[in-house]
Amino acid sequence: MEPREFAVGQRDFLLDGEPFRILAGALHYFRVHPGHWADRIRKARQLGLNTIETYVPWNAHAPRKDEFCLDGGLDLGGFLDLVAAEGMFAIVRPGPYICAEWTNGGLPGWLRETGIDADAIRTGDPAFMAAVRGYLERLGPVLADRQIDRGGPVIAVQVENEYGAYGCDKDYLRELADLIRACGITVPLTTVDQPTGDMLANGSLPGVLATGSFGGHIAQRLAALRAHQPDGPLMCSEFWDGWFDHWGSHHHVTPPAEAAGHLDELLRAGASVNIYMFHGGTNFGLTSGANDKGTYQPLTTSYDYDAPLDESGNPTAKYWAFRDVIAKYAPVSADLPAAAATPAPELRVPLAQALPLWDVLDLLGQPGDYDAVVTADEAGQHQGLTLYATEIGAAAGTDPVLAIGPVLAIGEIRDRAQVFLNRRPVGILARDHHDTSLTLPTGARGRLEILVEDQGGVNYGPRIGEAKGLMGPVTIGGMEQRGWQVLPIVLEDIFPVAEALRGLPGNASLAPASTLAGPGLARAVFDLDRPADLFLSTAGWGKGIAWVNGFCIGRYWSRGPQRTLYVPGPVTRESGNELIVLELHAASAIASFLPGPDLGHTEH
Repeated sequence: MEPREFAVGQRDFLLDGEPFRILAGALHYFRVHPGHWADRIRKARQLGLNTIETYVPWNAHAPRKDEFCLDGGLDLGGFLDLVAAEGMFAIVRPGPYICAEWTNGGLPGWLRETGIDADAIRTGDPAFMAAVRGYLERLGPVLADRQIDRGGPVIAVQVENEYGAYGCDKDYLRELADLIRACGITVPLTTVDQPTGDMLANGSLPGVLATGSFGGHIAQRLAALRAHQPDGPLMCSEFWDGWFDHWGSHHHVTPPAEAAGHLDELLRAGASVNIYMFHGGTNFGLTSGANDKGTYQPLTTSYDYDAPLDESGNPTAKYWAFRDVIAKYAPVSADLPAAAATPAPELRVPLAQALPLWDVLDLLGQPGDYDAVVTADEAGQHQGLTLYATEIGAAAGTDPVLAIGPVLAIGEIRDRAQVFLNRRPVGILARDHHDTSLTLPTGARGRLEILVEDQGGVNYGPRIGEAKGLMGPVTIGGMEQRGWQVLPIVLEDIFPVAEALRGLPGNASLAPASTLAGPGLARAVFDLDRPADLFLSTAGWGKGIAWVNGFCIGRYWSRGPQRTLYVPGPVTRESGNELIVLELHAASAIASFLPGPDLGHTEH
């Protein structure tokens, strides 16, 4: 691209001095396999969009304090170059907080290691702002060099994200905007808030374009936005065309005609738009977030969002309805996306090799010794599973009259704990059930182990930035338990476990009724006619995590609604595909791949 000028005018966005309407679609590069980036971007242009919008997840790019990743699936520069190659523009939302139903709202867990607690995040706290400065200084060159006035696609950068729903610290927002500018960002800056209550007033900045986030009540929301900001273009920078799912709830859908009607009303009013989501994608790995408004609700692996482009990249009825609406207000490309892919390969393969989790703990990390129980974060674990272990004496606290065992009590569980005594399961303590105690067996003695799963950092509201694991004290029979080993289980690289499983004799003749006892890991191997998208059925499985050829395709849970895990085609190969499953409870020892997705039951 040649350098061009993009600006905010009195009533319109201006591209080279001429009025320009932003028709954008949200497409998160970090939720899409990089082998699919070009395809998804092209389908956005074919819908009639002229701009791609994406968040930037700080915690994905900086999983540890001294790391910053910009390669593979985190190659933001490469993603933006593909946007430009398709002749489209880009809006980037780097946070530092992004929400996005992403674990911890994009904020790194290691902030707590540096003394930045939950009260300091999203404020002008000097330590927090120093960390943010380090982040933006590393990210800045990727964006600055790709701005429209330098021949790149980036036309705008957002400051923070829906800050008005969280706080009202204008000094913090102003300092953040200054940091963004100091990193070489010259394109217009924006903020976004729901145009209700005081959110717009609290989350906006003088001299920065305020935009809105909403999915209905179009005239009312635009009027509120205009009342707050008499000048400047109107923009809904999050037009909610669907919604996300929680484990244990239903799969959300919005009728295409209803969503298209709201889009039509928005464009008819002359506003610009960012369709959230154009393509939701997948919370691969352990990246899904959670909400907590009194009850903790972790999000599913699928981020399909009932978007115009479904989780596996196929146009839906909503895609065609939106395309018809956009064609009324802007030119739409004559070329069409390819028809939905043919049914995915359907096959059944045995989980023929298995090992108890206990047998591979030495391959998954090293424990630390502590006098009193510590949080997972204090043990250096910011995502996934943490194992707590201690030795308990003979039935301390046993009721001599009722002859019942002592009570194990924990201050708070974040987020789900499986309790074992001498490797035998005792029970489960779940945050979403507000569990904090259970009774141990009569005469309990020996090794007590508590396997705690971080099910996703809260991404919205006052509990952002909280620690995970066990919140002490931990008491047994009313007495605080001392002497703990805490093992952060490292799951970023499953190769060592896969190697251990490969060395076992296989049992390819497992009966359909065979089961895998958890917690344990199992392996299956399968061939394909050609690399292809797959849909792994999780029916008959309990709760766990799955990998295909070393790529973590995410969590599963019998609670639903999601019943399949999406496997992107670029992860697969013709022969020797390897599936690894970490099952926490019990599962059928057969892995089934279905011809299409099953995201669960819906409610309208």
